[in-house]
Amino acid sequence: MAYSGTYVPINRSKYQGNPDNIVYRSLWERHCFRWLDQNADVVSWSSEETVVIYYFPIDKRTHRYFVDLKYTTKDGRTFLIEVKPAKETVKPKKVEKSARYVKESVTYIRNQCKWEAATKFAEDNGWTFHVWTEVELVKLGIMPKPLKPINKLPALKALRKPSSRKQ
Repeated sequence: MAYSGTYVPINRSKYQGNPDNIVYRSLWERHCFRWLDQNADVVSWSSEETVVIYYFPIDKRTHRYFVDLKYTTKDGRTFLIEVKPAKETVKPKKVEKSARYVKESVTYIRNQCKWEAATKFAEDNGWTFHVWTEVELVKLGIMPKPLKPINKLPALKALRKPSSRKQ
């Protein structure tokens, strides 16, 4: 289930765009927004304000790609960031006659086309492009480390075992 909503910035002047219309499309994006908004090293940021044109070979057409994040640091560096689940950054495993495999393959190809165009666009402007997955978000301290699912904790499993005594 994807979570979405409107982010209300604390530092409105840092946002490059309409600070009353900042939409996050996942909790991961919301974590990123909060990090950018409150990070003293970030002087400006935006969400889906940067457009990159890319070619998609499956339909043989060009499309517009709205990059998730753009931010600039105090030292003048600018970054374009795409926030994606790690599973969408790797080529899907082939499963014969699977509609799911076809869908995941098309998504993977589309993402690769977008990211190749974004990398070139960023380089042409003296910027850097990155894809942040849940792994990078935790490593960078943007998102807290996820807790183990409750049913995986040994102590709680022991509590759930049915009692051997009869009542």
